[in-house]
Amino acid sequence: MKHINIREAKATLTALVDAAEAGDPITITRHGKPVAAIVPIDEARKIYPEKPSLAEYLLSFPGWPEGFEPERDRTQQSREVNL
Repeated sequence: MKHINIREAKATLTALVDAAEAGDPITITRHGKPVAAIVPIDEARKIYPEKPSLAEYLLSFPGWPEGFEPERDRTQQSREVNL
């Protein structure tokens, strides 16, 4: 894995992305300490798999069982509203 300081990374970002795309991960350092990495997308997806969007998640809900009726909490008194 190649190490590069953040200043050099700013100046050569396109080349670093090309290298990562080719399978060569790069560690970015600040003051000699590793702070970030540029890795091929396949490696990143192994660590952080894509999650469905909220819409996809909600659409995947199978629905309530036949005959299900949610119960309302009727223990609280209704509010008085003066219009």
